[in-house]
Amino acid sequence: MAQEDYAAVLARLEKLEAEGAIRGVMARYMEICDTLSPTSPMEELGALFTREAVWTGVGPRYAGAFGGHRGRAAIVAMLAQYQGEEGGTPPHFAMNAHFLSSETIRVADGAGQAQGQWMMLQTSTYADGRSDVRSARLNVGFALEDGAWRIARFETENLFSRPVSRWDDPAPVPVPGHRTGE
Repeated sequence: MAQEDYAAVLARLEKLEAEGAIRGVMARYMEICDTLSPTSPMEELGALFTREAVWTGVGPRYAGAFGGHRGRAAIVAMLAQYQGEEGGTPPHFAMNAHFLSSETIRVADGAGQAQGQWMMLQTSTYADGRSDVRSARLNVGFALEDGAWRIARFETENLFSRPVSRWDDPAPVPVPGHRTGE
């Protein structure tokens, strides 16, 4: 294999590995956000962001609701408000689930920078019993910092929101060959 061919293959491999690492960062971020409680690993959550990261709500609904937060410590402090307190106030979410789709990740050549975009659907039940469904467009910038891909800029823009009566139906699951209601 010619040297230039080898270099091209190596560059393609590095981009694919970067994309995989970026997906892992987003998946872990959503997983922690889905289970925020007093015992959530907030230090790990913070490590998903660069030291100077920016987290911001954009658009008429989310700019006012979330505002903007600069720096890892400020982002973690904002998200910690959703944890509740052990033996005190319950977590903000009784149930929370994020679903990401329509993914686009673009890794810049040799720059340690990447851009990602996702459509997000979020289903939530709050501590007070209300439930809703939300959709948002996520625009996320990533940077290679200290040898790891991290979120450098997180922007969330609401597309729609609507209340729902409940997510979990207590009715038995209909399974062929099984009797229900026992």
